[in-house]
Amino acid sequence: MESKDAVLRYQFAERAKSELIIASQLVMTLNDYKDVELAGARRMLILLMDLVRNEIEFGYRATGATEFKKSIDALNEAISLVESDSLGPASVKLGESISQATTVAQNAWGVLEGRGFL
Repeated sequence: MESKDAVLRYQFAERAKSELIIASQLVMTLNDYKDVELAGARRMLILLMDLVRNEIEFGYRATGATEFKKSIDALNEAISLVESDSLGPASVKLGESISQATTVAQNAWGVLEGRGFL
């Protein structure tokens, strides 16, 4: 992996991780809403998750890191689970998505560290 690619992967992965962690935290707040509030909160959360997916897709297209694709796939499942009110399993899928993004960041970090950039 080229140094430039490692920097790109690290940037995209760290951003994805941050956004996915926020989405994961928000999933668990859905239990606090009732009726009309719940419907609105779910819609907003799904919109946020869609935006996060777009960001990860951008990272995948820019770097080709297969872990980004796996992160997207897990996020897609999480979105479907939120839509069906399966919040526990949605959290698990978000965790898988975070894990894949973390793998990209760790691999890039290793390359950058090995080349004396960090």
